[in-house]
Amino acid sequence: METRKIVVVVEDVDAARTALQWALHNLLRYGDLITLLHVFPSTKSRSKNKQRILRLRGFQLALSFKDLCDSVFGAKVEIVVREGDQEGQTIASLVREIGASALVVGLHDQSFLYKLAMAHNNVTSYLNCRVLAIKQPLPTTRDNPMSLDFTQIEIAGLWVPPPLPQKIPYQILPSPFAIIWKTGKRAGRNGCLSTV
Repeated sequence: METRKIVVVVEDVDAARTALQWALHNLLRYGDLITLLHVFPSTKSRSKNKQRILRLRGFQLALSFKDLCDSVFGAKVEIVVREGDQEGQTIASLVREIGASALVVGLHDQSFLYKLAMAHNNVTSYLNCRVLAIKQPLPTTRDNPMSLDFTQIEIAGLWVPPPLPQKIPYQILPSPFAIIWKTGKRAGRNGCLSTV
């Protein structure tokens, strides 16, 4: 059986942990390699000490994700922490460099997938692998008794809603000098309204 390379994006959101757990229970086969990838933002003005702290926090976060992987027998895990952009270009280049067969992402409001989808029409062909975006399940309540453990969304072409059109203020009187009124009982000559 061929060893597959699965990249899981590590972020400090519940959806990312849910995505990893989903991948461990539904996607992973014995002998597959899981790459836990964390990308921290880069800025030219940051000091080296600040970058070192961000890198260390990224490793600590990735290690907490690795603890989830340790519960699965035979899981081979590697951790990659990189400095990069928040639009997903760093993730995309690493996924292509590794030759990953799947990218697993926790889908949330600030997910890089939305920015990547706006830049590229077909994210799957751009990354050259399957993209599995996992949503955080809804909490089970009395009103919502049916809650699935995990929800899978396979993105063939992530649809991003178009931006709402800007409202153009309606001008009742475009010019303050175009006010129309009647003068007295008579409306002026021939019954016309007078304008100033």
